[in-house]
Amino acid sequence: MSDDEDWFERALGESDTDAESDTDAESDTDAESDTDAESDTDAESDTDAESDTDAESDTDAESDTDAEATFPESEPSTPDENAFEDLGSGVDGEPDIDPDDGDGDSPFDEDFASAFQNAPDPEGGSGGEADEGGPPGGFGDEGGGGFDADAEFESSIERIKLGIEGLDEMVLGGVPKRSLISIIGSAGTGKTTFGLQFLNRALIDGKRSVYITLEESTERIYDTAEEKGWPFAEYAEEGRLAVVHLDPVEMANSLTSIRSDLPELIEAFDADRLVLDSVSLLEMMYDHPSDRRSEVYRFTRSLKEAGVTTLVTSEASSDNPYGSRYGIIEYLADAVFVLQYVRPSDFQETRLALEIQKIRDANHSRETKPYEITNEGLSVYRQANIF
Repeated sequence: MSDDEDWFERALGESDTDAESDTDAESDTDAESDTDAESDTDAESDTDAESDTDAESDTDAESDTDAEATFPESEPSTPDENAFEDLGSGVDGEPDIDPDDGDGDSPFDEDFASAFQNAPDPEGGSGGEADEGGPPGGFGDEGGGGFDADAEFESSIERIKLGIEGLDEMVLGGVPKRSLISIIGSAGTGKTTFGLQFLNRALIDGKRSVYITLEESTERIYDTAEEKGWPFAEYAEEGRLAVVHLDPVEMANSLTSIRSDLPELIEAFDADRLVLDSVSLLEMMYDHPSDRRSEVYRFTRSLKEAGVTTLVTSEASSDNPYGSRYGIIEYLADAVFVLQYVRPSDFQETRLALEIQKIRDANHSRETKPYEITNEGLSVYRQANIF
C-alpha cells in the first residue's frame, strides 16, 4: 500500500475516532442538561415560595403602617436668610477669595486691578477709556491716544526732525541724531518719497545730504524730487547733495571696498543725512541667511560710525506687512516706520496708514494714523483715526 493510501487510512480512522468522541460528548451534554433542568425547576419552586412569603410580609407591614399613620399638623418651614452666606466660604466661614485682601494673591486684588486699568492700550490709548473717533468707514476727529505731543521733553541726546508734517508731532522731541531709520512698506506706499522728503528737510536747513539708489537713475531721482517742488538738481550743483547710483551687481562685487570707503567719503562730504534705497536689493545679494545678516550689519554699522543719520527703505514681507522682506533691518535699526495699505471690507476706497513701530531713546505715539501722498510729499493726519 502506498504512503498516500496509508495517509488516507489514518485520516479515515481519525475521523471515526472523532465521531465517537463527539457522540460521547453529546451524551454527556444531554445528561448535564437534564441535571441542570431539574436544578432550575427546584430553584424556581424555592423562589416562588419565597416570593409568596415576601408578598404576605409586605402586605402585613403596609396594613400596620396605615393603621398608625396619624400625624399632627405642622407649620411650613421658613427659608434661612443666611443659607447662602457660607456658599464658597473657607474653613472658618471666610470667603476663599477676598477681593480686598491686598496681598496680590487674588485676581481681584485692588493693586492688580489698578495696574490693569493703567496698563498701556495696544491701540495707543490708556486702559479703561475708549478713544472717541469718527463715523465708521472714515477718519475720526480725535486721536490723542494718551500721547501728548505738546508735552515738554528734556534730553541730552541731540535730535532731528524728519520733515514730514504730522509725523514729527508723533515723535516727542524728534528722532535721535545719528540713528539708523528703516522705512518698511509694500510697493506704492511712498518709501522713496519718504526718503527724499527726509533729505529735503536737511537741505532746506543748509545741511548736506547723500542719496544712494540701487534702483533708479540719478536723473529719475531729480525728476521725482522736482515734481514735489524740491530742487535737488540745484542742490547738487551747489555741492550740498550727492546722488549716487550703484548697480547691484557691481556693488556685490565690490561691497567690501564700498563699505570701507563710504564712511570716509561721507565725512569728507560733511553729510548730515544719508538715504539708501533700498536695502532689500543689498540683502538679495546673499543666499545664506547668516551671510545676509552679517553683511547688512557691517554695512549699516559703517554708516553709523561715520556719524550720519541714515534712512534705509525696505520692501515689506509678502506674509507680514509689519515686517521687512528678510526680517533683518528692523532689528538692526534704531527707528522703524511701517507704511501699509488699509482696505475696508466694502472695497470702496484704499487708504494708506503709518505706524511707528519703534524709536530707541524717544517717546512716540503708537497709534496707526492715515496719511496721503500729495504734490508736496507725505502728510500724516495725526488728529484722525483709521476705521
